[in-house]
Amino acid sequence: MKTYKPTTPSRRKMSTVTYSGVLTESKPHKPLTKGFRRGSGRNAYGRITSQARGGGNKRSFRDIDFRYDKLDIPAKIQSVEYDPNRSGFIGLVAYNDGAKRYILLPGKMKVGDSFIVSATAPLEVGNRTVLKNIPVGTFVYNIELQPRGGSKLVRSAGVYAQVVAHDAGFTSIKLPSSEIRKIKDESFACIGEVSNEEYRLRNLGKAGRARHLGWRPKTRATARNPVDHPYGGGEGKAPRGTKRPKTKQGRVTGGRKTRKPNKYSNVHIVSRRVNKKKK
Repeated sequence: MKTYKPTTPSRRKMSTVTYSGVLTESKPHKPLTKGFRRGSGRNAYGRITSQARGGGNKRSFRDIDFRYDKLDIPAKIQSVEYDPNRSGFIGLVAYNDGAKRYILLPGKMKVGDSFIVSATAPLEVGNRTVLKNIPVGTFVYNIELQPRGGSKLVRSAGVYAQVVAHDAGFTSIKLPSSEIRKIKDESFACIGEVSNEEYRLRNLGKAGRARHLGWRPKTRATARNPVDHPYGGGEGKAPRGTKRPKTKQGRVTGGRKTRKPNKYSNVHIVSRRVNKKKK
């Protein structure tokens, strides 16, 4: 991590990820980028559905390959790059047939390293193979929920899942949330863990950095008007005035389960995640 001299109050605790010696390219590969408009927390009707979103630096979208449809073709990493749209580092890779793709990099891979996507790939960091061929205890990321459906799980910086069992055509995976879930063993996953594990240790230090990331100031619920939130109104510092915690829309929260009770994928959950209480 990179820290700063306390020349100002905001600099005193600010810390950032050290990019020097890690990233090898400052500009993205133009054929794999495009412009896009950020939603700023709004839905298709233009109504705000996520609070405190908006602004931020202008970004270009990097087309990341999460489908990995280049089977049995070796590839080599050409560059390690920063992607403003995700927390992990990405890499430009060149396949032996000439195709170039962006992929989400594991922690220990660097420029010049090779990998392969194959059902018979060796069990090495960066390689991608089917779950049934991965031994129990192995760390994986970029996991498919359905065979050839593209990577859906475990894609944030520094995270990994662990293979815990194989049984009856399914592989049990322990996810970063501590949930254990069954996935069809014909699904693919990458060996290793996602790069940029220091991401969770960063300290923004000042409000300006949050604005650059697209976060706007948020008004406390108790400081709003009654029309804007169930906790709003009252003279001075008024108590909450409701029996249990509620959202802005008035729905009960604070310990209530939000997952649909009859969700189709419930049958694949072996063990629910453990909610650890904050001390």
